[in-house]
Amino acid sequence: MLSRRDILKASAVSAAAASVMGGMIKSASADDHRNIVPSSTFQPAADAQNLYKYVFANSKKRSLPSGWAREATVEQFPISEGVAGVDMTLEPGGVRELHWHAIAAEWAFMLEGHARITIIDPEGKCEVADFAAGDVWYFPKGYGHSIQALADGAHFVLTFDNGHFSEFGTFSITDWVAHMPKEVLEKSVNMPASVFSKAKQGEAYIVGGAVPPPLPLPSNDGGLNNAPLAHRYELMKQKPFFENDAGSVHLVSSKEFPISTTMTGIIEIVKPGAVRELHWHPNANEWQYYISGQGRMTVFSSHGHAQTSEYAPTDVGYVPQGFGHYIENMGDEDFKVLIVLDNGIYQDISLSDWLAKTPAYLLADNFNNQIADWQARPRDKLVMSRRKS
Repeated sequence: MLSRRDILKASAVSAAAASVMGGMIKSASADDHRNIVPSSTFQPAADAQNLYKYVFANSKKRSLPSGWAREATVEQFPISEGVAGVDMTLEPGGVRELHWHAIAAEWAFMLEGHARITIIDPEGKCEVADFAAGDVWYFPKGYGHSIQALADGAHFVLTFDNGHFSEFGTFSITDWVAHMPKEVLEKSVNMPASVFSKAKQGEAYIVGGAVPPPLPLPSNDGGLNNAPLAHRYELMKQKPFFENDAGSVHLVSSKEFPISTTMTGIIEIVKPGAVRELHWHPNANEWQYYISGQGRMTVFSSHGHAQTSEYAPTDVGYVPQGFGHYIENMGDEDFKVLIVLDNGIYQDISLSDWLAKTPAYLLADNFNNQIADWQARPRDKLVMSRRKS
């Protein structure tokens, strides 16, 4: 028979286990909007240079007559565990062939030109839509899709919610069909195999084509458009998430773009002499593509470790989850940065907000100065800021 002490001990153990499990359940729930990437074995040397920077121009281009692509995965940029990126250009009519990605969702930002996407989901729902500069698309993991440039060509940045993903390892329709027995192919689509005989025997990747006709298309020939959620978001046509005389933040998360469950996208425009203030993201890694201007970033990784790098157009930056950082404009023109976070829910904590909401006596204790030194601190989160004269 159990004693009262045994019963209390068992209850305590059960409570502790429940507490641990509760924490585990809470963590799992918080990660519902995150693609979890296994940690890498990569260990940088203590004196590693440009740990948080990659020069995209160093990537080998995959060039074809109708377009080119270059990528930055953990193979080229080892610290970029959470997000992989691709810089791609298509000539007018050029098609990134029908394909799907088995292990990653795709989030893209149109830099220049116009493109048309097609997509099909597991329920057979589909969408065809045209995109202009400033627009965003999102394709969930495993959804079949294509990208085709319109009359003025297209330049865009693709990102994937897994730093180990390679754009050059996708599942392409030409590669798939070329490796299937002809009799199986004929039975599967109820058409003669000769229909496919002129396709490249292997992955086409990017193919040439005529500029597609205007939308809408006939409903029985690609124009059904019955997807339950739109895959397009006109980011730069929306009111900025934040704006002042130091710059602006244009943001799209799953709140604004419900289908984008695993990724948040941001365009930050930092004015000359201004800074996107010191902050960190508690729930996501940050991948950056520098669009225009000149600037710098310092990444703080605790225990006295910090590294500063300068960034120019087409450079890529990366900030691991929870690492403190800022982005500063060091030039005479606007500094424009594309930022992608590997979580559909946006979170940040900034230094100015933390100071504003901490008692002055505690700040004085922390920084070994006087309470009076903190009376003039900003009372609101700054986000974008420059030193007032």
